[in-house]
Amino acid sequence: MRILVTGGAGFLGSHLCERLIKQDHEVICLDNFFTGNKENIRHLLSHDHFELIRHDVTDPFKVEVDQIYNLACPASPVHYQHNPIKTIKTSVMGAINVLGLAKRTGARVLQASTSEVYGDPEVHPQTEEYRGNVNLIGPRACYDEGKRCAETLFFDYQRQNKVDIRVMRIFNTYGPHMDPMDGRVVSNFIVQALKGEPITVYGEGSQTRSFCYVDDLIEGMIRLMNHKSLIGPVNIGNPGEFTILELAQKVIEQTDSKSKIIHKELPTDDPLQRQPNITLAKSELNWEPKIDLDEGLDKTIEYFRYLSIDRILGDLRC
Repeated sequence: MRILVTGGAGFLGSHLCERLIKQDHEVICLDNFFTGNKENIRHLLSHDHFELIRHDVTDPFKVEVDQIYNLACPASPVHYQHNPIKTIKTSVMGAINVLGLAKRTGARVLQASTSEVYGDPEVHPQTEEYRGNVNLIGPRACYDEGKRCAETLFFDYQRQNKVDIRVMRIFNTYGPHMDPMDGRVVSNFIVQALKGEPITVYGEGSQTRSFCYVDDLIEGMIRLMNHKSLIGPVNIGNPGEFTILELAQKVIEQTDSKSKIIHKELPTDDPLQRQPNITLAKSELNWEPKIDLDEGLDKTIEYFRYLSIDRILGDLRC
């Protein structure tokens, strides 16, 4: 098939492009490089079935494709709070543009939504039926509400225009190609540990997260896209739940770091719990994560160790 991946040079998008190329599809990667990185897809540029287009998803575009994966949007607090208006425009206008393209071409289109639509949840673990607890005027709302609105648009286009949609809600994901400066907890902890700096834990560190390795996440995404009838939304994530303090201790141990843990004030609207209920993904997609946190951290730490970012980490190759 001929497949468009918006945000294809980003963390998740680059892994998806690589997997689709390995499956012998023709892949069009569309990215404006606001948070994407050409280094993530450089090894694909010479491939006959890969095409890179530098373009902002908020502007209309025309391509002829069979499937569309809409991954374009800053996904870390550092990036999406840097320009909150741009963030919500990317989610909403980007959704309108990919849905319009899907309507015209008859392509199936998958929306990469997020567990952030659940906000600071009052239901634990979170099922797809839970409607969330989101502060619509808080500093995280540009991302949370942008993604919620995008889901609304997807289902309205499906009901009104019969667009063939899929919606997945992504829980915390980590692995190679993460931006070391993106402010996410896994990359933060690994970079701090490798530099021997204090590891910053916000609050007491008792807030929980569930961490899914990127290969598992991409497998779930592709299974949902190619399911004959399941529209979603579908939670895709690892239900293993860890406190942030436990994660910090694991990173220190697995990097053999001398870093100490320090505590800072908890950010506004930071969720206290986050864990997916993946019953639907298990039953309908026959999917569940295979890589546990220890193994995934080893792979991610190895990537950061050998990444050519001496200006950030110094010479840490060993």
